[in-house]
This record gives sequence, C-alpha cells and structure tokens, in this order.
Amino acid sequence: MLKKVSMPHDSISHEPRLYRIVAERIKELIRDEGIAPGERLPSERELATRLNLSRASLREALIALELGGMVEVRSGSGVYVSAPATATPHIEEGGPGPFEVLSARRLVEAEVCAIAARMASDSAIDAILDAVMDMERNHHHYGSNEQADRQFHLAIARATGNSAFVGMVDYLWNQRGRLWHKLKEHFQTEELRQETLTDHRRILAAIVAHDPAAARNAMRAHLERVTRTFSRG
Repeated sequence: MLKKVSMPHDSISHEPRLYRIVAERIKELIRDEGIAPGERLPSERELATRLNLSRASLREALIALELGGMVEVRSGSGVYVSAPATATPHIEEGGPGPFEVLSARRLVEAEVCAIAARMASDSAIDAILDAVMDMERNHHHYGSNEQADRQFHLAIARATGNSAFVGMVDYLWNQRGRLWHKLKEHFQTEELRQETLTDHRRILAAIVAHDPAAARNAMRAHLERVTRTFSRG
C-alpha cells in the first residue's frame, strides 16, 4: 500500500520575503555603527555595495523599514534613522516585493498583450480606449487614475477572450501592496504620469493595428521603464 505523501503546497507563502531579510541586515548595520535617530545612513549606492545587494532589493527593504517607522526616506536628501537601533519596527509580511511583481508582470502581461492584439474585437478595443481616456480625465486624481490604470490592464486581458488571463492579471495587480504604493509615492511625478500615458497609448496603437510583436514589445517596454524609474538613484 502506497504511503500518502503530504505536499508542502503552501511552503512558499511561509518563506521570509527577501526585503525582510535585507531589512534585518540594515537594522544590524544601524546598531553596529551606532547611527542615532536623526542621522543619515550611507547612500543607497554605498549600502548596496557594502551589503552586496541589488539596488532594487535594498530599496524594497528601506521602504519596508520606513513603513515600520525605523527610517525616513527623504527624496533628494537620503535615508535618515528615525528610531533607536533597539526598536523593533513592525514590518508586515505582505506579498511579494514591488520588483518581484514587476518581473512577473513583464513576463505575463507582455504575452497577454500580444494575444490581445491578435484576438481583440472592436468592442474590446473600445474598452481599452475608454480606460486610456479615463486615465487622461483623472490625470491628477491619484485614486481614480489608479483605478483607470487597473482597468486598462484588465481590459487588455479581457480582449484575449481567455478568463484565465484576466484572473492572472487581476491577481498580479492585487499583489501591489503597501510597499508598492509607498515606493510609487516617492517617485510619482508629472513626468512619470505623462510617460505612463504615452506608454499606454503606444500599447493601444499596437493592439488597434493587430500587431502582436509591437504589442508585446510596447507592454514590456512600459513595465521595464517603471522598473527603471523605481530603481534609479
């Protein structure tokens, strides 16, 4: 008789997120070097080198520590300690980090977009266009603009005619937790909003032309640009 084997189907969800591990290393550095509240940490470039990390991993950890009240990220100035090294900041175990989500989206949504370019009906294209126009109308209203952005990506998935793709895109969008929104808060500028609109119009044009290769490249370029924006120092 075969023995039933219990599969660790949820083991991934219990693995510590990389940004939490990196956050602990930053806390150790603050403690070991005696960096007091109000003092500035070394630059991100120096921290990444000293801790042997990518800038993306470091930035996610710093945002997590900021949400936990341990540091304050000041745009154009640097990162400052805001709590004693002995403090225990509450770092939520949310979902994957922002750069993990972007990496998955580049892979999934680029292919979804290519399929949408082949399959999109006139009504599906109208729905994508409506989302772009809604983003333009709500250009300066964060909440409404975010909702229109979501609808843009979901409308593209719906244009494939495959509900599984819609579910995948919706799932990835829902992984954008507090770390994502705090990171975006630091980089949300008029230039970024304009670049996003330009990207979306380019994606729409490729779908209207029923050009899968152009649609795939346009979506990938869009998400790569967002990644570069969130990674730059």
